[in-house]
Parts: sequence; C-alpha cells; structure tokens
Amino acid sequence: MLDLHHYRALTFDCYGTLIDWERGILAFVEPWLAARGAPHEPERILAAFSEVETMRQQEDPAAPYPVILERCFHDICARLGVPSDSASAHAFGASVGDWPPFPDTPAAMAMFHGRFVTGIVSNVDDASLARSIAAIGTAPDFTVTAQQIRSYKPARPHFDRMLEILAGRGIGRHEVLHVAQSLFHDIAPCRALGIACCWVNRHAHRGGLGATPEAHAVPDYSVTSLAELVALARIQTD
Repeated sequence: MLDLHHYRALTFDCYGTLIDWERGILAFVEPWLAARGAPHEPERILAAFSEVETMRQQEDPAAPYPVILERCFHDICARLGVPSDSASAHAFGASVGDWPPFPDTPAAMAMFHGRFVTGIVSNVDDASLARSIAAIGTAPDFTVTAQQIRSYKPARPHFDRMLEILAGRGIGRHEVLHVAQSLFHDIAPCRALGIACCWVNRHAHRGGLGATPEAHAVPDYSVTSLAELVALARIQTD
C-alpha cells in the first residue's frame, strides 16, 4: 500500500495526468476534420496523434512543443487523407493552454501544495505550461520542461534535472514519488532510474490507450484518479 509518509516531494506529469490533453486535442482536431468530411472518430485521431507525436519528438528533441504539434497536425491530416494548411497547424500548436484540467486536478494540487514539495515534469514549452498552471490555479514549487532541457520524455534528462533540483532542496531520490498517467513517458523511465512512481490510470473505466503509446511497465503504485490519491493523502497526513 502507498504510504505517503515516505515521501517529501511529489512530482507530476502534466498532460494526461493534470490536464485532459485528449479532450483538448479532440476539441480542436475533431470538428476541423468533420467540417472537411474527413474521418474524425476520436479513437482514430488519438491513435494517430500517439504515433506521430513520439516520432516528431524523437527526430527533433530541440524543437519547441508548439512546433512539434504543428508537425503532428500535418501528419494526422495526411494519415486521414485530408489536406492540411499552415494556419490551422499553427493554431493547433498554440492550443495547449486551452486544454482543460481534469475536474479533480485543481483541488488536488491545492491540497498537495505546502504538504509536499511539488514539481511538474512536462514535455512542453514554458509558455504553454504557464497557461496550464494558471488554469489549475496552484503553482508547483518547480517545473522541468522540454524547452528548458531540449529533450522529450521518456529520455532521462527530465528526470535527471528533477532529481538535481530536489537534491538542491535536500531531498533524495528515495524521498520522491512521481505521479503520472503515461506508462511510456513516465512510469517506464522512473522504474529504470529507481524513482518511485504512482500510475494515474485515467483510462481505467474506458479502456484503450488514447493519445499515449503502449508500454510495458509496472508502477510501484496505482490509482484511477488524483481524487483517489488526495483521499489517501488526507487519511495519512491529517
């Protein structure tokens, strides 16, 4: 059983964990495709996004995330057989800050703030993340972004930088719990690096992989929502 007394820091993936990125992606892409008579089934869009996002990040890890999204938009349209345009691709790349938090995120982050050192470890740019943090309503103690380190998870630089920041606060690797939805981007690298991790299985009640690539990794702990983690924290820390 997860005992939060063991940890002084909670770090979080953002998109898919705190922010409902699938809802945000579909809110832009699905009606755009439908208006052009193209296939626009949500599962098909998200599966295509999952494939092309990882490819684009790996081929150009220094590219800003909005640029990655622009390229993904063109790729998705090509896969679905519809011509794309630069203006729409740019608008999609700029839409990250419009993606909504999950309903349980604002209360969870407010509750964890002050009880733990908190960090967000994300595959986006600083400006997009700042807009998402504003939507969440509680800022973490630190952030690590792809823009800062010119790399994308699941590569280890995000986690190396996270541990470096926490070490500067006197917090060791064994005192950190990383909380994330993606087995591919977060849980697998954490397991490889000896960082305790909690999987937020946002797809527990609907199945499928959504916008996240498949990966075979076993988390230390698992919950189905941040609300579940909050309830556990309240029991153990109040």
